[in-house]
Amino acid sequence: MNRVWITGASSGIGEQVAYQYAREGAELVLTASSLAKLETVAAHCRELGANGVILAAYDLGQPEGISDLTRQAWNAYHGLDVAFLNAGISQRTRVEDTSMEMARKIMEINYFAPVAIAKELLTLFSAENTASKSLLHIAVTTSIAGLFGFPLRCAYSSSKHALYGFFETLQAENYDKNLRVTIVCPGRVNTPISLRALDKGGKPHGVMDEGQANGLSADRAARQIVRAIRKSKREVYIGKGELIMVYIKRFFPGVCAWIGRHVSAT
Repeated sequence: MNRVWITGASSGIGEQVAYQYAREGAELVLTASSLAKLETVAAHCRELGANGVILAAYDLGQPEGISDLTRQAWNAYHGLDVAFLNAGISQRTRVEDTSMEMARKIMEINYFAPVAIAKELLTLFSAENTASKSLLHIAVTTSIAGLFGFPLRCAYSSSKHALYGFFETLQAENYDKNLRVTIVCPGRVNTPISLRALDKGGKPHGVMDEGQANGLSADRAARQIVRAIRKSKREVYIGKGELIMVYIKRFFPGVCAWIGRHVSAT
């Protein structure tokens, strides 16, 4: 039986991953900023067969409480097997329209929060693992926008770029201590992320982007993510035809740059 903590669990990919683990009878800790939305997800998780659901609502843009939040999640079932650090926020602004306040908010939620959680988990896991020799698997959601710059995503792309550096290092330093990391790299997945993306002045974008609406279903994405975690994959790409950009960037970076200048950013 898995003990699983999911952040960003109230909608989209996080919600669907919660349902996948619930079907497997997992013990779940669910985190998002909205307790009301979490309660709805929790009720469905119980219907699907979860052996326990504990809610830990928290705004990950507030760094001062993240240590206590992580300890709450860890202690809920006397340890964790999987932590899926999925919470995030996007944007729809050009560089000149992206205030430093917006950039810092995006970095706080997308980068500093999962880093702080991972560091706290490492401390808790290291203390327990000296005796039990258990395994902790941390999965973190990045984006194909974390592999190359993309219009209207300057802070978002930066935050997702940064996750690669930290979490690849985390695993390199701790692989022999039974810590595993899976970097989840979605392309376009049909989730509400564009609706809540920050627009000029920090206001919600409020529009479902066409690419998002036509993207891979969150349910299919979740099934692929849970399978990748189970197989301890180092990285998994999630999406449709847009994933070709990953390979264009790798082998034809000049072509990737040209596409970035001309592609629709919605």
